[in-house]
Amino acid sequence: MKKYLLTLVVLLSLSMAASAQDAELLDPTPPGPFIKFSEMSHDFGDIEQGDRVEYTFEFTNTGDAPVVISNVLTTCGCTASSWPREPIVPGASSKIEVTFNSTGKIGHQNKVITIMSNATNNPERVKIVTNILPKADS
Repeated sequence: MKKYLLTLVVLLSLSMAASAQDAELLDPTPPGPFIKFSEMSHDFGDIEQGDRVEYTFEFTNTGDAPVVISNVLTTCGCTASSWPREPIVPGASSKIEVTFNSTGKIGHQNKVITIMSNATNNPERVKIVTNILPKADS
């Protein structure tokens, strides 16, 4: 009985080690700079037409070389962003600030922000989502 239990424990631990190795093979970080966002999307929920809302996307350079962001592109003039102009060294974190102005818009909005850089996962995209309700009459 002890041999059977010991064999089962050994097989289970080998199986778990193989699963961990398989996970590393499925999602390896390639050599070079790599941008990893803590969130890929942010939903503002319902807002009123004319509202301005802001969100900060945080990211970390999980690669092995500095990340340099060259540009941040938006899907329309309604989003404005600020981003770091200096290199982000491996292991360091930074942020991209996004502002959405809902003036002149109504209904569901899905805006994509494209981050251009020297990262191996270039370009990277994050998005903001919201539903714009008509402005309540005062």
